[in-house]
Amino acid sequence: MAAQITMSANNLMLLVAALVAAGAVVGFMSGLLGIGGGGILVPVLYETFSALGVDPAIRMHMALATSLAIIIPTSYRSFSAHRAKGSVDADLLRRLGPWIVAGVGLGILTASFVTSTTLKWFWVVFGSIMAAKLWFGRDSWRLGTEIPKSRLVEVYAVVVGYISVLISIGGAAFTVALMTLYGRSVLQAVGTSSGFGPMIAIPGALGFIWAGWDVPGTLPFSLGYVSLLGAALVIPMSVLTAPLGVRLAHGIPKRRLEQAFALFLCVVVSRFLWLLVTGG
Repeated sequence: MAAQITMSANNLMLLVAALVAAGAVVGFMSGLLGIGGGGILVPVLYETFSALGVDPAIRMHMALATSLAIIIPTSYRSFSAHRAKGSVDADLLRRLGPWIVAGVGLGILTASFVTSTTLKWFWVVFGSIMAAKLWFGRDSWRLGTEIPKSRLVEVYAVVVGYISVLISIGGAAFTVALMTLYGRSVLQAVGTSSGFGPMIAIPGALGFIWAGWDVPGTLPFSLGYVSLLGAALVIPMSVLTAPLGVRLAHGIPKRRLEQAFALFLCVVVSRFLWLLVTGG
């Protein structure tokens, strides 16, 4: 495996402190806004890795990869809880799951040769789409009462897997939209979409380990592009601070929280646009 960044004891402590702080921010914002995953993890990890001096050429790759690794246990836990409550459409999971995974594979192949600049552009485009959906979307929007049998739905699943791994999300933003637009309840849509999370996060994280295996300049205790130390520190801290965000969010209307997350995404998109324009 290629050489990683060499750090002194003091710098290693700084790395640990930065990742603990990142985990605290991720957990609090996830609890406050009710939406976790890469929408919060990627920008927080990107800024953390920037402060730690990770090469800009691989910084976005590491943020995406580490985010996917962090999503694995949280998405599986969410899926298990929803399945226990009977809010998962197992038939739809079986129908679309293989196509989602196929899209993830295509996404990893893309990530293995594109630049950090290209990955930022993916985030700018699809982060903007998610922000627009959150700001302007309505639960009352409908395209029909049943999800079509058309193969176009499978094509959509491939696209979801492809995009999700390139911006490091669990896919819920797109699969929930599909199900609710065709008359499924929000509860079932969220429950079923949670099942797609591990299908994206597990092969996605493994793929980024493969893609970054021989790349120099990663952080200590990394496998490929995945910072194991980052995952190990962010997960418990996010679990600890998420209830603080939930407590603050209690009583705030769902629509206001959606708009708050949309504004957060706009800030992140603007930040990435600035980096693209300035070459940062």
